[in-house]
Amino acid sequence: QAQLVESGGGLVQPGGSLRLSCASSSISFRFYSMAWYRQASGKQREMVARTRSGAGPYYIDSVKGRFTISRDIAKNTMYLQMNSLKPEDTAVYYCNTFPVNDAFWGQGTRVTVSP
Repeated sequence: QAQLVESGGGLVQPGGSLRLSCASSSISFRFYSMAWYRQASGKQREMVARTRSGAGPYYIDSVKGRFTISRDIAKNTMYLQMNSLKPEDTAVYYCNTFPVNDAFWGQGTRVTVSP
């Protein structure tokens, strides 16, 4: 079964930084548009950023200028560099293709931004 594995989350103070990673041994990122999603407690999952070959990255307004999505095709790994973190960024972060493939969801990585 195809699986995505997220890592890099943790507890960070407001204004801090984290870098999330997404890797897979069964899904070749070169063939997909990829995205980062997040789900805060009590809220619906939302897309945060996406990347695809031949086009610039896309970010939702609330993370523009603070988050950077990238991927290393050779390592088959995608990253989300998160700077100037805010409490409202607290959520479980997931990676998946764009559009989403429900069969690919991993466990996510929890990000908590708190003093």
